[in-house]
Amino acid sequence: MLIDFFYTLRAAKLPVSVKEFLALLEALQVGVVGPKSELGGDGWSLDDFYYLARTILVKDEKHFDKFDRAFAAYFKGVEMLTDLTQEIPQDWLRKLLERELSPEEKAAIEAMGWDELMETLKKRLEEQKERHQGGNKWIGTGGTSPFGHGGYNPAGIRIGGAGKNRSAVKVWEQRAYRDYDDTQELGTRNIKVALRRLRKFARQGGELELDLPDTIRSTAANAGWLDIKMVPERHNNVKVLLLMDVGGTMDDHIQRVEELFSAAKAEFKHLEFYYFHNCVYDFVWKNNHRRFAEKFDTWDIIRKYNQDYKLIFVGDATMSPYEILQPGGSVEYMNEEPGAVWLQRLTEAFAQHAWINPEPQGVWQYRQSIDIIHQLMGGKMYPLTVQGLEQCMRQLSK
Repeated sequence: MLIDFFYTLRAAKLPVSVKEFLALLEALQVGVVGPKSELGGDGWSLDDFYYLARTILVKDEKHFDKFDRAFAAYFKGVEMLTDLTQEIPQDWLRKLLERELSPEEKAAIEAMGWDELMETLKKRLEEQKERHQGGNKWIGTGGTSPFGHGGYNPAGIRIGGAGKNRSAVKVWEQRAYRDYDDTQELGTRNIKVALRRLRKFARQGGELELDLPDTIRSTAANAGWLDIKMVPERHNNVKVLLLMDVGGTMDDHIQRVEELFSAAKAEFKHLEFYYFHNCVYDFVWKNNHRRFAEKFDTWDIIRKYNQDYKLIFVGDATMSPYEILQPGGSVEYMNEEPGAVWLQRLTEAFAQHAWINPEPQGVWQYRQSIDIIHQLMGGKMYPLTVQGLEQCMRQLSK
């Protein structure tokens, strides 16, 4: 079985060597993870094997995403066929009550408002003493209460579980986001061709290319003796500052954003990139696994890069309006200033700016947060399509 697993990783273009694979087999053989019946244990979980395999086989964090996808593709269904999983409190994880409300019923649920919502949550946490499923008051699952998960409320606070309607005001769980893979192969060259509309060529670096016209002139002037002339290679001299939304609703767009990211890395020699979640606040980051430990102050970004840089945001702009307009609106921490303030500072600092949105343009008018971001960007929002990218590049090249 593990031989096929090795070939799956290689097929996913992970740089896994035979020596590393043998090291994994040796680790299993000596019992780093594995059945522990002689110690009185209940066996091992697939998670144990996942972390061991990733530690031995993956040498660079940028390959974590590829490894995760290959691992999931290969072991899909294995946990259901074997007794490898640890015991899970099923009564908390299963949503026994999943309500399907009609549009009229959903429209009848009134949003509380920010201050009242937070104050009410505080009281619920003090009063509630047990698990609750369904209903419209307590923190639980499957109901219409603004607190919990698995139900519906247009201005709720998700506590545990996965989101469903994507309108939570604050998410009370730490999620692991993945860095976008800049080595993703493009299914089409159209994205790269569209990006080439934003270009300003200059010859830089060592003399790597043959200058044929000058070689002919010099050879002719030298009585026919060959005189080869070389020139530095031409590069696109445009400078790009790329800020990318990651996690949450952006998970639906990972493949296309990775293709865009890969194309941008290939086309722009001067490319700087950072991540944010939903809306930009007072810090951004470069590594999603260490986003709370390695922060980059947004003020420092503004000071570090000059007006030569073209600022490009990539995000679906799909969030609660609170996240843009309210202090403390971030789903992950209590930001002192609204996201709208930071967006204004960035767009004022970089005169050439634009927002690329992977959401279909037809739904923009139905989402309040997209409309707000669209206005804050002065209308410079473009869909993540070939035509949209061409329009965006034309605007940035003016």
